[in-house]
Amino acid sequence: MSLALWRSPLARALHRNRSLAFARYLQLATVRATGRPANRTVVFRGFLADTNQLKFITDIRSEKAEEINLYPWGEICWYFPKTREQFRIAGKLVLVGADYPEAELCSSRRTAWQELSEAARSQFAWPHPGEDKAPASAFDSASPDAIEPLPNFCLLLLEPETVDLLELRGEPQNRSLYRRDGEGNWSVRSVNP
Repeated sequence: MSLALWRSPLARALHRNRSLAFARYLQLATVRATGRPANRTVVFRGFLADTNQLKFITDIRSEKAEEINLYPWGEICWYFPKTREQFRIAGKLVLVGADYPEAELCSSRRTAWQELSEAARSQFAWPHPGEDKAPASAFDSASPDAIEPLPNFCLLLLEPETVDLLELRGEPQNRSLYRRDGEGNWSVRSVNP
């Protein structure tokens, strides 16, 4: 698979904003069971091997995971403050949990777990997200195994179908729409901001 046309501008934005730790944070929108939107901040964990799929992590017990199981579509909005660029990337979301049927993606899940800090892995041993606050002692669990992920740890993938890039510098501003066709080929066109 060849890398999508939008990967080069995104790689450039990531590189030019690399001094800002928060440049790896972006917003992910999903749809709740009620049909209402849900939005939260997630951390970009890179791309899956030689694909255009963006990697994130989540807890299978979270509302986010429930929403994705019902409606496996989402959109991220990623703003890079140094370069004043906004990427809106929409597509299908895939939750790779402990019982995912594809061995290669299960291996990628295990690698994502191993790449986490001990503090990040420990959060997956905490009490159930979204339930009433547990006593402080419930958050003092022993560090999970650094090799094998906990069962509730999920690799979350976004398979992009559209990318809307808005460059806020310049008069006029520049905006490009990238679209993937049914055969996986990408096209781009410039549009008015």
